[in-house]
Amino acid sequence: MNNTVNICQHGSITVVTLNRPDVCNAVNAVTARELHAAFLAFDNDDEARVAVFHGAHGHFCAGWDLQAGARMVLPGNPDQPSPLVELDFSPKDCASPGPLGPMGPSRLLLSKPVIAAISGAAVAGGMELALWCDMRVMEVDAYFGVFCRRFGVPLIDGGTVRLPRLIGMGHAMDLILTGRKVEAAEALQMGLCNRVVPTGQALEAALALAQQLASFPQETMRADRMSAYAQWDLPLSQALHQEWERGKQCIDAGLQGALRFSAGAGRHGKF
Repeated sequence: MNNTVNICQHGSITVVTLNRPDVCNAVNAVTARELHAAFLAFDNDDEARVAVFHGAHGHFCAGWDLQAGARMVLPGNPDQPSPLVELDFSPKDCASPGPLGPMGPSRLLLSKPVIAAISGAAVAGGMELALWCDMRVMEVDAYFGVFCRRFGVPLIDGGTVRLPRLIGMGHAMDLILTGRKVEAAEALQMGLCNRVVPTGQALEAALALAQQLASFPQETMRADRMSAYAQWDLPLSQALHQEWERGKQCIDAGLQGALRFSAGAGRHGKF
């Protein structure tokens, strides 16, 4: 990869870092492909358990690179390919893990969790990338917002799907229709982020959270996680059956955990 996306390992934790400081980590077509490849590589790495998604130089991601978009419609540039050519897809293409999205990994359903470490701006498509993650750790002066509302750029990286599911329709409509800025305290209150930490500490806090998740029995955690994702479009009876089908594969691991508990481990809610 060519330094717009950096990958490093911290034991079983994979850190994927956006690194386009000149545009506040906005994503162009090349960067989108690099992010897509990076997260597929994480998912296929048997040694990696959790990923942390981070933006370098003080911002998570300012969204789609509007400068790159502008070049697509400049006069005298008829050979610039339309993004529709590469990015169009049908529902059958979304079988796990998923096709390339405009922002890269936004159509992937990974088998392992990803934690967003958010500093500065996580706006427009950058907010959609944060919503794609399983959890969000946010610095106290960071912010979300559907800032693309100002320019007529649509939410096409899952924002209209994941945002209502995460925070409810009322809050989601407020953010989607107005495009307003949402700061960390309000984001925590409405469930848009999971943790708020001091400025400069999002990556450190996300790594600590990732280490906690990586320490758990992985088979059971991944089965529960996938059941939660897969239940949305199912009737209750089917969702409960699907949960059982996934969970029963992990019963033996749960019984081993019961043995550890009976021997004194993890009492009084201790991890």
